[in-house]
Amino acid sequence: MTDIAPVTKAVVPAAGLGTRFLPATKATPKEMLPIVDKPAIQYVVEEAVDAGLSDVLMVTGRSKRSIEDHFDRAYELEEALRAKGDDGRLAAIRESSELAIMHYVRQGEPRGLGHAVHCARQHVGHEPFAVLLGDDMIDARDKLLQRMIEVRGRYGGSVVALMEVPADQVSAYGCAAIEATGEDDVVRISDLVEKPSAEEAPSNWIIIGRYVCDPAVFDVLEKTPPGRGGEIQLTDALRTLADMPADQGGGVYGVKFRGRRYDTGNKLEYLRTVVQFAAERPDLAGEFVPWLREFVQQHDGVGGDGNA
Repeated sequence: MTDIAPVTKAVVPAAGLGTRFLPATKATPKEMLPIVDKPAIQYVVEEAVDAGLSDVLMVTGRSKRSIEDHFDRAYELEEALRAKGDDGRLAAIRESSELAIMHYVRQGEPRGLGHAVHCARQHVGHEPFAVLLGDDMIDARDKLLQRMIEVRGRYGGSVVALMEVPADQVSAYGCAAIEATGEDDVVRISDLVEKPSAEEAPSNWIIIGRYVCDPAVFDVLEKTPPGRGGEIQLTDALRTLADMPADQGGGVYGVKFRGRRYDTGNKLEYLRTVVQFAAERPDLAGEFVPWLREFVQQHDGVGGDGNA
């Protein structure tokens, strides 16, 4: 096999309209909604950096300027905190501006995840790169992205993260047809289907929001027509890559992830994520968990009309 270039760059698509969270997202990007006291997008950038990817390109859209501001310096606020001697909060706001080398490009119109990834072409060039979707948060204790980068280094091609779900949930995701390799957590992907019905799904292994892409994906995306929902789907491009020869950047592999994943893509899952994070925070758990336990006991068996 030819030498496989290292992965050094991360692409974070963040141009969605956030309609599931209206009216909160009318003027505030969904990615900036807090998980306790830190915006969800910061956790995603931290994950990339933890995997050794300190060059991060954010694909944004209109009304997303606050994302750029969050990862920039806030000199007036820093000075105010410094004058008060509030070193803890000063360190917290400095952290986001020192995390990574941040770059930004705008997706002019919402044409799908595949189009958003293609917007990164000029920045990424001919290098492999990771794609991290902001709706998916992976627990910092589970080194999924590092493992995916290792698999890319061993097999080449592109790598996606897979999770097994009940059959009645596959229609909400891209789903993979898989073939075993010599490693328990690594499979070769022979086909991908975007949001199939339970009857049409080739397996119960769905694609979650982590990808490591060969740069060959850009040429494929350029020729990929709009698919499901009239949008250019990254899944369709990966399906093409799965059938291409390795010396042309082809081949798609999957890493079976059995760790902790948090979904912030809808209101119910977002609330669950906030509660889970708060319950594990050393500075909050001591008071929050007993209150939460009491609250649940008081409301156990209470119906939607408020009657037990």
